[in-house]
Amino acid sequence: MVIVTRIRREVLTLPAAQLGPDNPLPPLHLLDEVHRVDDRDLDGLPRDMARQLAHEPLTSLLPVRVRDGYGRSRAPRALDALVIENDRLRATVLPGLGGRVASLLHLPTGRELLYRNPVFQPANFALNGAWYSGGIEWNIGATGHTTLSCAPLHAARVTAPDGGEMLRLWEWERLRDLPFQVDLWLPDGSDFLYVAVRVRNPHERPAPAYWWSNTAVPEERRILAPADEAWQFGYERRLRRVPVPSYDGVDRTHPLNSPYAADYFYEVPDGRRRWIAAVDADGHGLVQTSTDTLRGRKLFVWGHLPGGRRWQQWLTEPGTGGYCEIQAGLARTQLEHVRLEAESEVSWLEAYGPLDTPADGDWARAVQGAEERLETALPPARVEEAYAAWQSCADTEPGEILAAGSGWGALEVLRADWKLPGTPFAESTLTEAQAPWRELLRTGSLPEPRRVRPPGETLVAPHWRDMLETAPATPHTEYHLGIAQWHAGDRAQAVRSWERALQLAPSLWPLLRCLAVADQTVGHHERAAERYAEAFDDLCRERRDDGEVWTAALAALGRETLRALLRARRTADARAVWDRLLPAVRERGRFRLLQAELLLAEGRPDHARAVFDAGFEVADLREGEEAIGRLWARLTDEPLPARHDFRMRPDQA
Repeated sequence: MVIVTRIRREVLTLPAAQLGPDNPLPPLHLLDEVHRVDDRDLDGLPRDMARQLAHEPLTSLLPVRVRDGYGRSRAPRALDALVIENDRLRATVLPGLGGRVASLLHLPTGRELLYRNPVFQPANFALNGAWYSGGIEWNIGATGHTTLSCAPLHAARVTAPDGGEMLRLWEWERLRDLPFQVDLWLPDGSDFLYVAVRVRNPHERPAPAYWWSNTAVPEERRILAPADEAWQFGYERRLRRVPVPSYDGVDRTHPLNSPYAADYFYEVPDGRRRWIAAVDADGHGLVQTSTDTLRGRKLFVWGHLPGGRRWQQWLTEPGTGGYCEIQAGLARTQLEHVRLEAESEVSWLEAYGPLDTPADGDWARAVQGAEERLETALPPARVEEAYAAWQSCADTEPGEILAAGSGWGALEVLRADWKLPGTPFAESTLTEAQAPWRELLRTGSLPEPRRVRPPGETLVAPHWRDMLETAPATPHTEYHLGIAQWHAGDRAQAVRSWERALQLAPSLWPLLRCLAVADQTVGHHERAAERYAEAFDDLCRERRDDGEVWTAALAALGRETLRALLRARRTADARAVWDRLLPAVRERGRFRLLQAELLLAEGRPDHARAVFDAGFEVADLREGEEAIGRLWARLTDEPLPARHDFRMRPDQA
């Protein structure tokens, strides 16, 4: 047999916003998280769902940093892409941006099977901030979009089960400390892209696991799945069982029929084939199916009201059409985490391809017709055979390296001497970010920074915390130890570590800021405001230049300090902080919103209203965030302007 499948490099040029620098302040709390279930809805849930809803929910973003340095100015930018192609399909993958499948083109018909975003525009949807819409994304870690949404993954050529070429993506997921791999290949003559996924737990303790594969498709589709019920979850944080396709007299399988953004987790019966499809009025679309391990299926819609429409414009180029998402995951819902036993792994196979089937009319007939078409195009036995064949290749060592991810996996492998066949984390991938931790591992001492700059990242896993506790107690070590203790829930000890470090530390502001967060956490808002003010003063004295690193620190600390001072009603001090911000920082949308709040606190509502009238865009507006609307309501009884309307739930909720 002649193998025609090939992998090649390509450059994808898009109007793109720059990601900018990460936030240098350690995230001692989660970002605002909308995926939390109202306690009223917990009674009466299926036992396994209730157990998994409560299974080790994420309590911290550490050791990952927040990515909030992006803006909304776009210019043509070349993105490295890897293309997998046979004579039927062409898949375009972005290894530097989470391994996203940006495009899946069916060559015989010329139809794009995905929603292909014509721009790259980060927005604040990932667990740690920056995320972008479109294509197929791989979500690992915890409820929400992965922290790797805009991060590079390792990529390499590997021999596929049929002897052709397979693209392997892999990384070390840091929230749960788990390595994973995603293998993509196109068998010769196949209309389906095969994707095999493996998540490993190399530790001697169980770990919570989470996975959802999210596929963006144009929203002018009907979504078909083998279910008569779904769990509906909206931004009111209510989880309820609803009938499929219709409830409240509306067919919700047409995405534009829902008024507000919502999730519909389909209750696929045990023993039924796992699949979900998005089909247009002409009967053409995309289907995703998998082995049974990938249990869940979901539809996400933005809704047809102004808030959902505004988000659609925000995430792409106005006038290019909207999208919805069809998704597949390890549990019934995205609100759950499953238990991955010690020194074990979980794996499965997914397949993505075209489906031609009538979608309108009676639900049962449409689903049965789609299932029969899928049976013909890709029988379940063929999926199982492909999965079994892949398992013999899962440990194959990669050939040509096509892209490099982070060095954090290499550091963990160096520490534990783990053997992870198929996913090498080479020492050559270690960078400056890992250097002090490698030194701690080698010598038992965390080196002091060689120059004055904002502190680097902190490792917080138990083994690293143990090393910090036995290392010489320098101020720099005490700073990082306090963060690791905070992450572990030992907050009193964390405060003691930071207070000890203050006595001798040459740089006070990182410690004062941590102590201010600790004060806020226990309700001491006046003391928190005082410490924030001291921290900002110290940073202004220490700042060496107006470069990217110091500007990121000044903006991040300035933003938190302004909020703390306004909460404590110290408007004069807040004004003093505002005046010391760099002009370029003051012009950012987030700071224009803070300026309006400051002006209102100073008793100048007309000036605050003028900020709105002049216009601004909060580039890092958080999913579900209502700060703009709340401030507008304090200024006027007028309707919220359309450009500021990002409401994702009913007003009465």
